[in-house]
Amino acid sequence: MIPLFFNQNGVSWLFLLIILWPSISVSQEAVQGNRFAKVSTGYTLVFPRDYGAHPDFRIEWWYVTGWLETDDKKTLGFQVTFFRSSTGHHPENPSQFAPKQLIIAHAALSDPSVGRLIYGEKSARTGFDLAYAKEGDTNVKLDDWYFVRDADGHYQTKINAEKFGMQLSLIPTQKMILQGEHGFSRKGPNVEQASYYYSEPHLKVAGTIKHQGKTLAVNGHAWLDHEWSSELLDSRADGWDWVSMNLFDGSSLMAFQIRGKDGAKLWAYAKFRNAAGEVRFFDPEQIEFIPERVWQSPHTNAVYPVEMRIRTGEIEWRLIPFFDDQELDSRRTTGAVYWEGAVRIFKEHQPAGQGYLELTGYESALDL
Repeated sequence: MIPLFFNQNGVSWLFLLIILWPSISVSQEAVQGNRFAKVSTGYTLVFPRDYGAHPDFRIEWWYVTGWLETDDKKTLGFQVTFFRSSTGHHPENPSQFAPKQLIIAHAALSDPSVGRLIYGEKSARTGFDLAYAKEGDTNVKLDDWYFVRDADGHYQTKINAEKFGMQLSLIPTQKMILQGEHGFSRKGPNVEQASYYYSEPHLKVAGTIKHQGKTLAVNGHAWLDHEWSSELLDSRADGWDWVSMNLFDGSSLMAFQIRGKDGAKLWAYAKFRNAAGEVRFFDPEQIEFIPERVWQSPHTNAVYPVEMRIRTGEIEWRLIPFFDDQELDSRRTTGAVYWEGAVRIFKEHQPAGQGYLELTGYESALDL
């Protein structure tokens, strides 16, 4: 029996939950009975329906990362993530106490004057209008935290964490990007290792941040990912590196690699879109993540390549962290330690944009 409310620390991104959450929330009946919906190449994403939740799939998340600037020109990074996890309990169980779906919310603030990531999280099973992820359009809530898409197509989010708060409006300025092939996004050498995945880059952000006893007006830009799947990573995977880039010229890039236990690249993906809307897709062999500088965490002793060069075809990008200590330690609950934070993007030694980088599997191999 899963309690109505419980704490989670450092939950982040689809892969972590797919790998670690089954031991907590997924019934053996669901796994053995193959109850969850499958990702297939023949599906066409339809909107606004696919902005909303997909409860037949095992896991789903809405993930926003971005950069903010206060009126006095102070720069901050931020993240807001809402996860939905299907437990595998029978969907026809009429009890409101049956833990059919779980909602996890995670928010973080990167402030170099603090020198370490500030974050908060909540978790609950759905029910009683306290926690839900609704179908038909983006509308996710967990207690007094929420992320919703309004009638104008703008996103609204509110977070009240112990050490900070956010109330932000995020307005799309460009068409979405369907990742992979028309939204079918491969995550490994086997075609079954896939998700449905779209991104909305260059969201215009405005609102307020509560931080260090002050309420600050902020403006900035953000990147939204929405992804859902029922699949596991390849059993040979050790961890992954992922980056989203909002580039100053209006173009955008998302890239990731999955590292094998032998240290070699197991799979990689990248898609670039220029300001005119032209899209370029890169095959796994065209993508390289090249460490330039490592940082050793004083908290966990994990060593992360926080400064990277990324090659996509003939183009090379350089990633410089906003500051080094953007590590999340969730060993007390999920068992994982990883780095996730704001990075500056350079191309040909010139500032080219801002983004977010995630690094996993560096403290220890993920238990698959």
